[in-house]
Amino acid sequence: MTVLDKTGGTGLLRIDGLVLDYATRGPGTSSRVRALDGADLAVAAGETVGIVGESGSGKSTLGSAVGRLLPRAAVPVAGTVRIAGESVFDLAPGALRRLRRERLGFVFQDPAGSLDPTMRVGAQLRLALGDRRADVTPHLERVRLADARRVARSYPHELSGGMAQRVAIAMAMAGGPRLLVADEPTAALDAQVRAEVSDMVFALAAETGTSILWLSHDLPAARRLCGRIAVMYGGRVVEDGPAGEVLGRPAHPYTAALAGAAPAKAAFGTRLEPIPGRPPLLTGASTGCAFAPRCPFSVERCTTERPEPRDVEGRSVLCHRAGELAATGLEARA
Repeated sequence: MTVLDKTGGTGLLRIDGLVLDYATRGPGTSSRVRALDGADLAVAAGETVGIVGESGSGKSTLGSAVGRLLPRAAVPVAGTVRIAGESVFDLAPGALRRLRRERLGFVFQDPAGSLDPTMRVGAQLRLALGDRRADVTPHLERVRLADARRVARSYPHELSGGMAQRVAIAMAMAGGPRLLVADEPTAALDAQVRAEVSDMVFALAAETGTSILWLSHDLPAARRLCGRIAVMYGGRVVEDGPAGEVLGRPAHPYTAALAGAAPAKAAFGTRLEPIPGRPPLLTGASTGCAFAPRCPFSVERCTTERPEPRDVEGRSVLCHRAGELAATGLEARA
C-alpha cells in the first residue's frame, strides 16, 4: 500500500498498512474484531501530530502499537511499525525494552493507573531514570510541581489528579524520549488544569526536540497544539495534513462531520447535530469505504471499492470523491 510520507523522508515513526485484530471468546465460540484495517502514518523528528476520531476509530490501538503495548487478545495480521528504522513487532524482548526506555515515552488518560500505588513518587522516578541515587527534584520542577521535594516523598494517592498526571509526564520525559505518545492525557482533568498540563507537555517537547503523537477527542485543543492532524475512522487514517487545513477546510466527509459535531462549533442555544448512524464493527477488511453507510455523499462505488490514499490540496485523503468535494467547499455542504 502506498502512503504519502509527510516527513520529507526523515521519519522517526512510520506505520505502513497496519492490520490488527482483537480475538474475542464466548461460550464455545471465538471470533475477531478488526481494530486497525490498514493504518498508515509517518511522523518526523520534532513533529507534533494529533490523532482524532470517535471512540472505536482505532486511536488507542494505534498508539499502543507504537510501543507494542497491546493486550494479549491483540493479533497483528499485516503491516509494519518502525521507530527510527527498527521494526517494533520483530524486536526481541531485550531490544524492545531498550527501545521503550531510550526512544519512547507514554502518558495515559488515568495517571493513577500508570503510577505504582505502593511506591513513593521519587522512587518511581529513579526507576524511570535507571539511577537509584538520582536527584529527582529537577524533573518534578520541570513539570511545574511546587514543593517538588514533598511530592517526591509522597505516594500517588496523596496527590491530586493534576499533580499525579504531572508526575506521570515527568516520568515519561525523564529519559529524553524521541517520541512521546499521549493518549487522552488531560481528559480526566478539569478545564483549567487541562490547558495548563497540555501546554506544559508541548513546551517540554519543544525544548528537547521530542516528537508528539497526541490522541484526543478534543478537536479545538488538537488543532491549537499540533502541527498536523490525522483523522481516524474504521481503523484507518482517512485524512492527514496540516491541522488548520484538515479541521478548517476538511477534504473527507467524515472529517467535516466530526468537526461539525464538535461542541465548540455550536452557537449558544443551538442543538448539536451528531453524526448519524454508528461507527462500524469490523470483523475483517472493509470491502468499500467504512464511512459509506453514514456518508451523505456516498455513491455506489463507495460501497464496493476500497479507497486508497490520494493527495488532495496537500493532504492524504481516503475518499473516492475527495478532490471533487474539496473543490466545492465540503465544510459548507456537510
